[in-house]
Amino acid sequence: MDTLTIKTSAKGISMSPRKVSLVAALVRGRTVSDALVILQHTPKRAAKPLAKAIASAKASAINDFRATESSLVIGDLQVTAGPRLKRFRPIAMGRAHPFQKRTSHIYIALSGTQKPKKNTKGTEQ
Repeated sequence: MDTLTIKTSAKGISMSPRKVSLVAALVRGRTVSDALVILQHTPKRAAKPLAKAIASAKASAINDFRATESSLVIGDLQVTAGPRLKRFRPIAMGRAHPFQKRTSHIYIALSGTQKPKKNTKGTEQ
């Protein structure tokens, strides 16, 4: 059984990176199954896109890299700032105040073990 690392990302999440980082700190370093349960019961808006990204990484690890589901651990979880949308809000006396709609990028690296390859010939050599 080989250890492997699977990297995935979710970009352009329309939420401030500071808010997403608070929720990401809850699940950093945990197993994938524990992290998904924690995020399911977290009453923050940032829990939903984070859970979706972790579930996507889990599915990629199982389907594409033949990883065992019970061995998957969140090795690295980073939340960085994405592009900002610059907008203006009207205020008194015909003026306008600028504000920014911030976005986030989520980078996940899962580590786990790979399932052993099946013998296709049916006989051992």
